[in-house]
Amino acid sequence: MANYRYRAQTADGKIVSGKMLAVDEQDLHARLKMKDLMLIDAKGEAEKKYYKPFSAKVLAEYSRQIGTMLRSGVTLVRALQMLSEDEAATSYERAVYNTITANVMQGVPFSEAMEKLGGVFPPLMINMFRASETSGNMDGTALKIADQYSKEDRLNAKVKSATTYPKILGFIIIVVVAIIFGYVIPQFDELFSSMPVLPITTRIMLWISNFCKKNVIGIIIFVVVAYIALYFLQKIPKVKYVLDRTKIHFPKVGRLMKVIYTARFARTLSSLYTSGIPIISCLQIARNTIGNSYIEAQFTQVIADTQAGETLSYSLSKVDGFIGKMISSIKVGEEAGSLDTMLESVADDMEFESERAIGQMVALLEPVMIMVMAGIVGFIMISVITPIYQSYSFIGANS
Repeated sequence: MANYRYRAQTADGKIVSGKMLAVDEQDLHARLKMKDLMLIDAKGEAEKKYYKPFSAKVLAEYSRQIGTMLRSGVTLVRALQMLSEDEAATSYERAVYNTITANVMQGVPFSEAMEKLGGVFPPLMINMFRASETSGNMDGTALKIADQYSKEDRLNAKVKSATTYPKILGFIIIVVVAIIFGYVIPQFDELFSSMPVLPITTRIMLWISNFCKKNVIGIIIFVVVAYIALYFLQKIPKVKYVLDRTKIHFPKVGRLMKVIYTARFARTLSSLYTSGIPIISCLQIARNTIGNSYIEAQFTQVIADTQAGETLSYSLSKVDGFIGKMISSIKVGEEAGSLDTMLESVADDMEFESERAIGQMVALLEPVMIMVMAGIVGFIMISVITPIYQSYSFIGANS
């Protein structure tokens, strides 16, 4: 569906102009006629590209509704029209559905219509639908895609939920420290200034407090600039590569991250392979869904080895970042001639492991943050109490 800039004539002869979405000029003419306007001329603007990707939740709901309606005997065009009429859909989603509908009505294959919308739909979904157009099992494929993205959405929700408490705790630590150094410690300035000698911990605490008091604006600016700099720094490919490599080799956390990456890859590979897509294409697509540039970079060799005739298990065994359990399961599937079944089984198993890994990460992170908070508060209490205790001891010794 294109956006047309038009000039039209009203019933009383007045010339008006404007913009309107239409499939073609004939469709534009019909739409204007419904508004009692007679088309004079029109110029099609470049078709708007949608590069904002749909979330896993939207992708799951989109695929589920298409699969359910197709299985019920509803045509694809009608299914898409019903999706665009859904009250729960946003204006952006409706625009996407309308564009796909217009392309499909013009004879464009469903997968190609989605691909033309830039980054709205992931390659995984597009290729699975493309394979289903050949096999004729689009309803089953759509429901399988829905299951894939439902699980991804559930995993994302678990990660978000699991990191909420540490984020809140971290925020509380910052607020507490700011209040102590910005308000509480200055109350003791007069008392500490009357003491001839202060412990090193107290002097450090006072220096930090005075520095914060004098440079509040500078500290805020530094924190904001540092956050922005770090955000863009990690976007640099070489920096991201080093950070991603560090993630999987970090003590304790590294193995948990490996489980999550393995689960993501296993599910994607399983969905693609069971849809009838060639294994090389499966690997090329699945590599981009892992979420770790260090692991993804190793797939150049994996694909080359597989193309050279090596087994999938052997090719993947060289990847630094996957759990060995997945490799062993794939090897069993190859030997038994049931790779598709084994891939689906290992994907389910790895997803269970990844959910447990997320819980373990939180279990590790929470006590560490509590210890940090306890250490800061303990340091401040020692810094305040020690000179007061010493002053009382000095008074007692001289009385």
